[in-house]
Amino acid sequence: MPRHPAAAPLAVLVAGAAGAGYLWATDPHEPGHLLPQCPFRYVTGLLCPACGGTRMTYDLMHGHFAAAWLDNRALLLAAPFALALWGRWTVEGLRGRPYRPRIAPWAQASILLAAVAWTVIRNVV
Repeated sequence: MPRHPAAAPLAVLVAGAAGAGYLWATDPHEPGHLLPQCPFRYVTGLLCPACGGTRMTYDLMHGHFAAAWLDNRALLLAAPFALALWGRWTVEGLRGRPYRPRIAPWAQASILLAAVAWTVIRNVV
């Protein structure tokens, strides 16, 4: 039986809310918490484009915007776009329509290039 188009975005909402609830009470700036370690950093010792995202999210939830900026600037700037995509996915799903965004090849290449550049910059500087 096919699932409703809103099932996946609502499941993402529930999982995100559960993760945010745990993160609210767990300061990732302090060592010793049960938080996932970045596999890229574990293997290479380098920061990936998303490293600092957990600390950034914690800081945003607690109103520490300057600290969130220092944790991961690129991810902070990309977050509104990701939220807008999720919002559109949810609205279309609630209307009973599947949502499959079309991202032009040049935009995909630009996103990949920006992620690679951010990775290099944050590991060199």
